[in-house]
Amino acid sequence: QVQLVESGGGLVQAGGSLTLSCAASGDIWGLRVLAYYRQYPGKERELVASIRISQTGQYPDSVEYADSVKGRFAVSRDEFTLNLQMNSLRPEDTAVYWCHLKDWRADYWGQGTQLTVSS
Repeated sequence: QVQLVESGGGLVQAGGSLTLSCAASGDIWGLRVLAYYRQYPGKERELVASIRISQTGQYPDSVEYADSVKGRFAVSRDEFTLNLQMNSLRPEDTAVYWCHLKDWRADYWGQGTQLTVSS
């Protein structure tokens, strides 16, 4: 069983900053991806940022961002904790943010956290 506990959501003014964190624990078999997705009402979840974990140690982890957040968001991890530093927030960043973990067995999701950016 894998647990993902998210924290850090809330209300922030446009132009402000906020950090989301996701702590993973449990029986993780070969961590492959840690990521944040977001979901707008009535829409599918979309990738915000991801870290694809190097499996051999010969190469660094691979980081990917959605075009809409490049230059504003920065994702990082400390072993099994994922952090998403969000700067220059915009009202269109308002969404439910979901932490995602993929290991060699399955995909796991956090409980979701609401981010609201007021204009």
